Amino acid sequence: MINKETLESILDKIRPAIQADGGDVELVNIREDNVVEVRLKGACNGCPMATLTLKAGIERIIKEELPEVKEVVSVG
Repeated sequence: MINKETLESILDKIRPAIQADGGDVELVNIREDNVVEVRLKGACNGCPMATLTLKAGIERIIKEELPEVKEVVSVG
């Protein structure tokens, strides 16, 4: 099982870069299949680059520190 506190601490490291562009990321859920659900907020919501931010940024960094994470997905 993925530790929520560890995941939150990784998101805390990522947040400043996202907030610098007027956005934010919120942990919504850690599913039993090791898929992490996040909500992109602020300027990230609806931004055409949000998918790239999610996959190339957030997901890559989380998987580097928590290899058991299968995927990071954005939920509404």
